[in-house]
Amino acid sequence: MPQWLERWNRSFAKWLWVVVLIGLVGTLPLIYARMQTEASAKKVEFVMDYRDLLQASMTQPDPQSYVDKQLTLLKSAGVNAMSVYESTLEELVWAGEVSVFGAQQAAMLEGKLPQVGDNRTYLLFNKPEDEVVYRPMIEAAFAAEGVSGWSAQGRDGLLIGTSPDYATMRAMQPNPLAIQKLRDLGFLIVPRLSDRLPYNDEEIGRWIDSFKANGVTRIIFDGDAVTGYSNQAAQGSLNLFAERLKQAGIGIGAIENLKAPQKGFGTLSKLLDYDVVRVHSVSEAEMSAANPSTLADRFLLAVKDRNLRMIYLNAMAAKDVSKGQINVPIDTIAKSLAGPDGAIKQIGEFGFVPGEAHAFDVHKAPVEKLWKALAILGAVALIALTIGLFIPAILVPVTIIGLIGGAGVLALSSSLLDQALALATAIAAPTAAMALLIRWLRTKHDRKDALPRSAWARLGGAILLYVRTSVISVFAVPFVIALLNDITYELVLQQFRGVSLLHLAPIALVALYAVLYGYGSSVRANVVNLLKQPITVLWVAVIAVVGAMGMYYLSRTGNGGAASGLELQFRSFLESTFGVRPRTKEFLLGHPIFLVGLFIALRYRWGLVLIVAATIGQLSMVDTFAHIHTPVYLSAMRDLLGLALGGAIGLVGIAVWRIVEVLWQRYGSAAIRRA
Repeated sequence: MPQWLERWNRSFAKWLWVVVLIGLVGTLPLIYARMQTEASAKKVEFVMDYRDLLQASMTQPDPQSYVDKQLTLLKSAGVNAMSVYESTLEELVWAGEVSVFGAQQAAMLEGKLPQVGDNRTYLLFNKPEDEVVYRPMIEAAFAAEGVSGWSAQGRDGLLIGTSPDYATMRAMQPNPLAIQKLRDLGFLIVPRLSDRLPYNDEEIGRWIDSFKANGVTRIIFDGDAVTGYSNQAAQGSLNLFAERLKQAGIGIGAIENLKAPQKGFGTLSKLLDYDVVRVHSVSEAEMSAANPSTLADRFLLAVKDRNLRMIYLNAMAAKDVSKGQINVPIDTIAKSLAGPDGAIKQIGEFGFVPGEAHAFDVHKAPVEKLWKALAILGAVALIALTIGLFIPAILVPVTIIGLIGGAGVLALSSSLLDQALALATAIAAPTAAMALLIRWLRTKHDRKDALPRSAWARLGGAILLYVRTSVISVFAVPFVIALLNDITYELVLQQFRGVSLLHLAPIALVALYAVLYGYGSSVRANVVNLLKQPITVLWVAVIAVVGAMGMYYLSRTGNGGAASGLELQFRSFLESTFGVRPRTKEFLLGHPIFLVGLFIALRYRWGLVLIVAATIGQLSMVDTFAHIHTPVYLSAMRDLLGLALGGAIGLVGIAVWRIVEVLWQRYGSAAIRRA
């Protein structure tokens, strides 16, 4: 490259760094607005599945007494809400409201033989005072099949023109008497509605009016679709349903970690102006196997780490054949919530209180468009600088192209473009930080008198470089927050894409930069030397090991990786000790390797190998903030704690290395000379 062009690029790069700093300042109002949003909802709703209680009561000699006792226990433990599903005849049987018979059983009640070919459903009301409520519900639900009067043994009932198997599954209005009973006991009501029935706006309107009269402020959906999804194309049922909910002031709940999002949920959320609360659900199987302390820790993490404001509790009756008993984990739930180590006390220490869950109050920064424009400008400058480190000659044209693209991102307001720019920025910052470090180390090694001579000077230099490089790496963080500052990300209705690429690209790019620029020869000479290297069995083995490690590393990224029992215990220890858990790949792997690698690289060129590996820790700090459902302050604490603990472990590693180094200098070299 001509010297004049090199001088021009260096001068231009300095101005681009100024632009990056201006962009960082522009992100501050957007970050503050997001933190205000995150702090706007501090109440947590603990919701018990009332249907599970009814089902469990069928294992008891006195079901009604059992339900009442468990409701009292749960209320005293801190459960403040009950979920009520759409009614079915089966559920009304569990509640003791009706008795359902097949034709043969009905004939026996009447003292006669069953009619051949009769497979209809016979029903008796068990409580005459409640018949006035349930009869019209059942007649409306089965009007198409035909419903007529029937009685036996002095009780009134109904004859339904469908088989018992079908009849017991038919969805009806959530049980109004159960809702009233639970309200009288002081519970909030959370209906669970489905999309199993054709959408009937008039009927749904009556349901929602009833919900509003009983203080309902939020519903959760049951099944794989929201109410009205199936009929949206034909009658715009989602729009009608959303309007009903908005008029009643009722929001919805988004269940976390479903195998697939409930169909229509995103559309309905948008129609409701994102009056959405995230829900953490503990399945029946998980609840049966868990212990109270584990559950308490889980609830705490859900609330403070992932912005969940509803905890949904299930309790399935499970037979223990070996002990000859039936277990229902109600006591486990109560112990996990109450007491000095319970979830309610723990969340209280972080500023949360039990109460009616509310959606976040979305805050916007004043003149938000201006601040986002500055953020885009800074992000583009950072990406251009990173590209310029690899190919300095194209720094100016890349910057111009980036500015045109950034203007398009701002004008189009596309979430996909925002995510693409955020991903590129997240990759660029740790790559640039490590590349600048490698360039600095090469310069020092080329001028041998510039390297620190004493061990203490190397230690001081390593610590300064450790801090400086980490600061540059997290330059990406404010830009990622600003570009993805939308409530849909905090509610996980949209997610940051490209996590796997973020975990691989910086490592590959830094390794490439080390090969091209890390040693004294020219880029061309370094490439030629690499290509001339013979491929040996050792190289093949190394590549295989590195590949296997890479696959394992990728398997542990995101939320999909499985952790062992020992690892979970270690995580719990970190959480209870520090209040926030630093990321393992940072404080146990990336940061210690980085500090030790810096200490070694300030004397030996081969220390670059460790620095390349340490890129894992630098990119992980940025990736921490890509979990947008985690509060900003918590992610910041996680990064700072990881740097501190990783630095401490790294200092221990340096001490060990220094001992080995001194022993080698004193005895090893002499032994080689004697040999």
